[in-house]
Amino acid sequence: MEERRECPPFKLGKSMFDQTTFYGRLRHFLDIIDPRTLLVSERELLRAVETLDDYKKGVARLGVTDKQLWEAQKVKQVVGLLLPNQTLATTVFWQWLNQSHNACVNYANRNASKPTPTARFAQGYLGAVGSAVVLAVGLSVFIQRASGFSPATRLLIQRLIPFPAVATANVCNVLLMRHNELQEGVDVVDEHGRVVGTSRTAAKHALAETAVTRIVLPMPILVLPPLIMAMLERTALLRARPRLALPLQTLVCTATFAAALPLAIAIFPQYSQIDVSQLEPEIQASTTDKILTYNKGL
Repeated sequence: MEERRECPPFKLGKSMFDQTTFYGRLRHFLDIIDPRTLLVSERELLRAVETLDDYKKGVARLGVTDKQLWEAQKVKQVVGLLLPNQTLATTVFWQWLNQSHNACVNYANRNASKPTPTARFAQGYLGAVGSAVVLAVGLSVFIQRASGFSPATRLLIQRLIPFPAVATANVCNVLLMRHNELQEGVDVVDEHGRVVGTSRTAAKHALAETAVTRIVLPMPILVLPPLIMAMLERTALLRARPRLALPLQTLVCTATFAAALPLAIAIFPQYSQIDVSQLEPEIQASTTDKILTYNKGL
């Protein structure tokens, strides 16, 4: 008989699995994509949020185990930016979380031919997160105070607010997190892989192409699900079975994200080419090639 493994003590915001080992990280990501989360009802989600709020406040619920706390945290992480009827605090939190993740992605996938000072990284991070929060909160407040919309129109606009906020913040995120490339330039290489020089012009092209992908990526994810769910909520199926709303929204979001990610990343090649005539005079004088290559990043 297999030995029963005990659940580790709960740690808020941490993983239940050991992240210092490959097996632990594998189990962590398998847990994140657990398809059973598609069946979570809105009532179960609210209960999970309440359980974690009590834990943060130091209020111990009678009979709540570590396993139940881990499960509550997992359930809460199913949704985020698309939660309906968000408060000001939740809007700020999810925009901060999303842009913090994007900042790390942009930094890790930058053109690393030139080092980025820590101070510049910090400035970029604060600017990226700040722009997302200010825009999202500003749009939310504007919609709440606008009197010319019907309740249905107001609800639909509120559901679409995350897209302009995220898209604009994503562009700011890329420019701020990779601003060092604009100042220092990026390496351009010839057909043999030899570095011909460092070009600010190529860096501008790289960041512009990356910014476009950051606009395209959230478009299907944050625009299509609200529109689709608005139509589905008018059907007899969801009116009779409101518990299906959250599983259906999760399914729609998963499908659109699966399609949007490769679509956005594939718009431009990671290693892009540029005509030598567009580059700086010193680079033009250093090569006889007509085309050079630079790493755009992802």
